[in-house]
Amino acid sequence: MSPDWIGTGKVRARATGDVVEITIDGLTTQAKYYKPLAYEFFRKEWTSRPSYGDYTVEIVMEHVGDPPWLDLDNLAKALLDAIKGYLFHDDSQVARLLVERRQGEREQITIRVFPRITADG
Repeated sequence: MSPDWIGTGKVRARATGDVVEITIDGLTTQAKYYKPLAYEFFRKEWTSRPSYGDYTVEIVMEHVGDPPWLDLDNLAKALLDAIKGYLFHDDSQVARLLVERRQGEREQITIRVFPRITADG
């Protein structure tokens, strides 16, 4: 059984084991829009503490029709700034970052954050 989502607005999140999944409904061309939106969600609704160690962060922007004019590097920076201090202490802990734009069934951003697994454990 999948854990329940936290949040009822544009931003929702859930934790399944070590994986935290965040969704943000809707798209805009302004990456700076997402930082306060996600930050407020974590400040008001998220209860877990940040951890140390290396992390993998996967960000997928899904769009319907033509993709919005949005630089993915700016989107990634805004989202990493919003979640640092809540999921990890500093974005220097991100050892692997995947940012992708693709056609989808709805306009949303999905972020998956989980500890980086290395070959030696």
